[in-house]
Amino acid sequence: MDSTTLAALDALQSDHLRALTAAYGRIAERHGLAAIVVHGGRPKSRSRFDDQSFALRSTPHFQHWLALNEPDCALIVAPGHTPTLVWPSGLDFWERPRAPLTTAFDRSLRVERPRAYAAGKDLLRDLAPTGAIAFVGEDPEAAADWGLDATAENPATLLRDLDALRVTKSAYERACLVEANRVAALGHEAVRRAFASGDASELELHLAFLGATAQDDPETPYKNIVAKGRNGAILHHIAYLREGKGEESLLLDAGATFQGYCSDITRTWVKGASAAASAFLGLVQGVEALQRDLCLGAVAGLRYEELHDESHRRVSTVLADVGLVRLSPDEICARGISRLFYPHGLGHSLGLQTHDVGCAIERPRGDNPFLRNTAVIAPGQAFTVEPGVYFIDQKLAELREGASAGAVSFALVEALGALGGVRIEDDLFVGPDGGAPENLTRAWLPVGGGAASS
Repeated sequence: MDSTTLAALDALQSDHLRALTAAYGRIAERHGLAAIVVHGGRPKSRSRFDDQSFALRSTPHFQHWLALNEPDCALIVAPGHTPTLVWPSGLDFWERPRAPLTTAFDRSLRVERPRAYAAGKDLLRDLAPTGAIAFVGEDPEAAADWGLDATAENPATLLRDLDALRVTKSAYERACLVEANRVAALGHEAVRRAFASGDASELELHLAFLGATAQDDPETPYKNIVAKGRNGAILHHIAYLREGKGEESLLLDAGATFQGYCSDITRTWVKGASAAASAFLGLVQGVEALQRDLCLGAVAGLRYEELHDESHRRVSTVLADVGLVRLSPDEICARGISRLFYPHGLGHSLGLQTHDVGCAIERPRGDNPFLRNTAVIAPGQAFTVEPGVYFIDQKLAELREGASAGAVSFALVEALGALGGVRIEDDLFVGPDGGAPENLTRAWLPVGGGAASS
């Protein structure tokens, strides 16, 4: 990132921190709190029998303030005071500390660098000598080190209010999501080219994505889903094959993080001259067209579950158009056949977590058990749109045993089953004026799938 862009991001983060300080102050007063402590986290041991730890990723509540993945960092937010960042300097010569990318926090926060985390207890008492204190974090020991007992840890009503803060993204957060999409696009293009030009294994494609995005595996927002051939029917396939087997399809679901914010992008590619590959290409093109339309229809004021319902009507049309089911689209949808080819939710909110918080307060209807977004679409929201069509053995068995089996072209199902499935996913952001959302993904990856060589 060049210095001009970084300076602009720094200015946006200053505004973000100013708004966050005010919002936390209001929430603290609403809950009768003298202070809220937000603890970043401590490295987790791989097991109780191992002295190795997983790489630390600070909690999303902490990263809402700043992307600092160092052990035992904490924020003390007390109404009427500048928020205090406690960032232990330590004396560890084993590892090099990771400095934050931006410097806005230096101007917006009071930064304290004690040698040990425990020294923060005195800072907390100076800021909140009396009154209730809440601790937001994963480590009870960290709360105890500052004299806070279990009753102070993660009050449910407080967490709900803090989660609600993350639904409406600031201009800084939008900029981070844009950059996360840009970086992920580099990896998607590298993998598409590698798939088109040879027979790289799933593991090799995974490594190509990491290399192109300059990410280490723990830095990705989720484990990359790299699925060739039949593995495309496994929705979260991460058991990468170590050798290529001449597969004609690739489903890549992979993202990047920037300042803690996640992108979540899926593309499906096909190559080869077989009849199955040609038919599968038609299926990919059908899903690509319906996905684009759904993105355009994701306007402010629409309940996301209604968009999910529309996705089933559109998938039903594709199933009829490609000849998989010999019924009208309305009949396919009414009989629930689309749910056997497309069993997951249309998408989810996006932000500091891949499946971000705040947009699934209400439970979905019983026929949409896996839908992770039930909110009314509103300005400032970020979410994914990711319809798909898959040939999942378990679901196909239900189809064969069901009343609609006679309407299904199982010969075509078997042929396309070797190519696994299709999913196309973009990240959307609804601007402050509402209306049609901004597609954060298509600016960098204009095509959602199709012929890998195109």
